[in-house]
Amino acid sequence: MQDWLAYLLYEATYWVSTALMTLGFSLRTEGRQRVPRTGPALLIANHQSFLDPTLVGLCSRRHLCYLARKTLFRYPAFAWFIRHLGAVPIDQEGVGKEGIRIILEQLRAGRAVVVFPEGTRTPDGAMHPLRPGIHLLIKRTQAPIVPVGIAGAFDALPYGKGIPNLAPLFLPAGEAALAVSVGRPLDARRLAQMPREAALALLFAELQKVAQRAERLRRKT
Repeated sequence: MQDWLAYLLYEATYWVSTALMTLGFSLRTEGRQRVPRTGPALLIANHQSFLDPTLVGLCSRRHLCYLARKTLFRYPAFAWFIRHLGAVPIDQEGVGKEGIRIILEQLRAGRAVVVFPEGTRTPDGAMHPLRPGIHLLIKRTQAPIVPVGIAGAFDALPYGKGIPNLAPLFLPAGEAALAVSVGRPLDARRLAQMPREAALALLFAELQKVAQRAERLRRKT
């Protein structure tokens, strides 16, 4: 019963979010077929705003698993809601020791997990260096690594802002228009064999590439 409830809640949230993001932010997506349909997968994305988990979720019809700060589980009703959407509590954001352990557990269970390897949201809209923990995680899994690029989320809901800027679909294009681009899966075994700095540089470059594709995909004047 719980599995069916979680499935139905995820599906309902997916379609409602799709409508809201499309109508309110002119969302465009590409490459969703690149997310493996079954088996473990690690989706990595650049981190622009609080909208990012929803945006990554909308680029895949597969149900995804997310890491969320334990403070978000403080209120029982909200905790129940995000747990049924695939959120797993951790002590802090980023790919720390606890996060690595939980991600590996989810991957071993055959799930697709979303990670933001920058650790925190960008304060200025630019991509920032990736945390070293992402390389340690990759060395412990053979799951395909799927890069996901997000564009427009910083303009829609920048760091420190509580109310989002809108870019309605039926009005002239605005700066807050959103787009998400999914890249081709990367071989975790190849990345695991590389020196850490080289692997982080390659991952950074791949994330930049898909983020730039997402930027070109955005609805503009």
